Amino acid sequence: MKLYPDLIKRFFDFFAALVGLLIVSPLLLILIIVLAISNNGKPFFYQLRSGKNGKLFTIIKLKTMNDKTDSEGNLLPVMYRITKTGDFCRKYSLDEIPQLINILKGDMSLVGPRPLLPKYLPLYNKTQFRRHEVTPGITGWAQVNGRNAISWEQKFEYDVHYVDNQSFALDLKIIFMTIDKVINRKDVNNSENDDMPIFTGTKE
Repeated sequence: MKLYPDLIKRFFDFFAALVGLLIVSPLLLILIIVLAISNNGKPFFYQLRSGKNGKLFTIIKLKTMNDKTDSEGNLLPVMYRITKTGDFCRKYSLDEIPQLINILKGDMSLVGPRPLLPKYLPLYNKTQFRRHEVTPGITGWAQVNGRNAISWEQKFEYDVHYVDNQSFALDLKIIFMTIDKVINRKDVNNSENDDMPIFTGTKE
């Protein structure tokens, strides 16, 4: 019998996400207004990600960068597009707040492997693909053990470790470690893709 039934995890996720949204709603409303002004009426960022069993869903985040382009229509580098409010959001991971909506919808969990781009799906080896055996999360074992400071391969090892050792106790440990890192601004001030090279597959 599974020690941490999906139904219990789902109930905990839904309850925590609902309470969390109610608590942060005043701050979220302010951020939405400010970001809407600085991003031409677009406070949210939407992107297709791969979830449990590789099923695709649309992730929701606060839009931290504008859409300014160069003379040829190409987006400017991140450093020239990130807004002041967006930079503040990233420093404290506030841009992740809308993902609580993804949790309410059942697309995500509080804790689990981070949902990555669909283009990576055919690049995982058999072991790495096991990260999709569980619902992806806002934070995870890889995020509290190095995030952008470790390689893609190490991240996936941490993800699979979580899959094999998933428990309520481990989820609580990851949540408390995440809170500590957010408060102390350790390993949480960058988007999961900003400082990482594109994953091109693991050499066997």
